[in-house]
Amino acid sequence: MRIVFMGTPDFSVPCLQALIDDGHDVCAVFTQPDKPKGRHGVLTPPPVKELALKYDIPVYQPKTLKTDEAKELFKSLNAELAIVVAYGKILPGEFIHAPKYGCINMHASLLPKLRGAAPIQWSIITGEKRTGVTSMQMDEGLDTGDMIDKVEVAITPEDTGATLHDKLAEAGAALILETLTKLENHTATRTKQDDAQSCYASMLSKEMGRMDFAKSAEELERLIRGLNPWPCAYTEIDGKNVKIYKAKVIAMDDAYKTQAQGKVEQTLTFAPGEIVEVAKKYFVIACGTDALQIQNLQPEGKKPMDTVAYLNGNPLKAGMTVNWK
Repeated sequence: MRIVFMGTPDFSVPCLQALIDDGHDVCAVFTQPDKPKGRHGVLTPPPVKELALKYDIPVYQPKTLKTDEAKELFKSLNAELAIVVAYGKILPGEFIHAPKYGCINMHASLLPKLRGAAPIQWSIITGEKRTGVTSMQMDEGLDTGDMIDKVEVAITPEDTGATLHDKLAEAGAALILETLTKLENHTATRTKQDDAQSCYASMLSKEMGRMDFAKSAEELERLIRGLNPWPCAYTEIDGKNVKIYKAKVIAMDDAYKTQAQGKVEQTLTFAPGEIVEVAKKYFVIACGTDALQIQNLQPEGKKPMDTVAYLNGNPLKAGMTVNWK
């Protein structure tokens, strides 16, 4: 089957590699234009382009798919199928309907849940216990096409946006080969999505990383993991922005009791955002419910570090309050 592959970031690479390794006829790759990166703005090709060039696969990088030129180029490739994996642009109808077997999209969620731009991160943030990858026959809606195959992946309490990204990329690479086999054997079945069960994973922004300590520690810990490595959860400590990469939920009712005179135990109460304990290896911030023990972070203008290194240069005291409002 003559295939055009459309993808751009690291997530797309395992799928393209699987197609190549399995001997499929990838006749062309569409990917986003090279972009400047780093402090010096060095023009850098997308990961998918680098892999395609390694195997001498023709690469096309149109700035937009809406021009007649782009549409004619795609049509001229005479593809039987297009496989779309995190390409980064919405495909016009002329692209979706041009190949004999249409376009198959690999979406990083168990559709119809978490349609949209950032399903990996939102699956952690919203507290899902499992997610997965769905192969879907594309239509002109946003991740609304008929489903062909699914594979489930468990979300562990340690998963971050980065680790879950890698798990799903590998799961998607295996799934696309299964889906292709069914398409070639004419055994693929298509199931319509139940729109009533759908929800959307909106695009990530730096602003959504600001930590609201009125929320529970559990919610904020998921936010920290979901937004790691980008855009990162953050707060302001002693007048400076600090990115938080890792934290642990501390149950306030178990961990923060003190003995008053007469050996009567009293449970302390703290305001959200208040630093309630500073130890040698960590510090603890109160939340709306329970507290967060901060373990790994990145001060403004510095490299990521553990809390020990941070406290060596930034002495904190219990009773201080982070600026979160």
